[in-house]
Amino acid sequence: MNVHLIGAGKMGLPMGRHLVAGGHGVTVDDLHEDRLAVAAAVGMAVAQGPAGLGAAEVVLSSLPNDDALWHVAQEVGRHARPGTVYIDTSTVSPAMSGRVAGLLQARQIPYLRATVSGNNMMADAAQLTLLVSGPRDVYERMLPLLGLFGPSQYWLGEEEQSRLMKLVVNLMIAQTSAMLAESLTLGTKGGLRWEDMWEVLTHSAVASPIVKAKSAQLVLRDFTPTFTVAQMAKDVRLILGEAERLAVSLPQTALTLQLLHAAAANGDADADYAAVIRCAERAAGLA
Repeated sequence: MNVHLIGAGKMGLPMGRHLVAGGHGVTVDDLHEDRLAVAAAVGMAVAQGPAGLGAAEVVLSSLPNDDALWHVAQEVGRHARPGTVYIDTSTVSPAMSGRVAGLLQARQIPYLRATVSGNNMMADAAQLTLLVSGPRDVYERMLPLLGLFGPSQYWLGEEEQSRLMKLVVNLMIAQTSAMLAESLTLGTKGGLRWEDMWEVLTHSAVASPIVKAKSAQLVLRDFTPTFTVAQMAKDVRLILGEAERLAVSLPQTALTLQLLHAAAANGDADADYAAVIRCAERAAGLA
């Protein structure tokens, strides 16, 4: 299958690599020349602009925000052939995704919203969970391709269900970081050793997969980003926007956004989102 990948960043690049390993022909487009060079080194052919879109059977995108999705969708609508399947894996608002759906339907381009749960390391290891909505028949036809990215795929409906599900998941991830920030700061201020707290937490009733996944890195106080404070703040704004649309009160989530803003203001915008821990420590007078 000929796949055109748009966005060869931390998530898109490994997905493209898995497609190549799976025997698919992959062309790639990205705004950054260094990313294109890396993609070419692992077997993708650089094809920028209309050329890559016109030759593709499937267009796959991994994009940073609503504006990028709208721009790419317009290009897909202009240059992809009718019947080309468009799969977008980005975390974006349901409203923008719905707008894209209307555009592509008019162009006879089937559209799968295939949001992914997992970080860049899980993408490298083909361990992503895919949350998919869109036409059921197209989803079933694309399952062999989607299965290259991870072992679990969930079809959630015909429209924007996957976009909302991704926000539900990320709400819990953001809140977990805020919970850890307060818990660990309380323990540290009271004299508990950092290493002991992580040992207990990862073997206790609160040891969720995300807590366990973070423990190996954070026990060393390593805040190298798998997903940054700035990226999480963007997602929490999407969550609160959807809550506003649905008239759902999310007071804790609103406070978590303020904690993310405080972390960014203290120089941690590009650190891992767990850097909200350092923000809570500073507020408690800890070095």
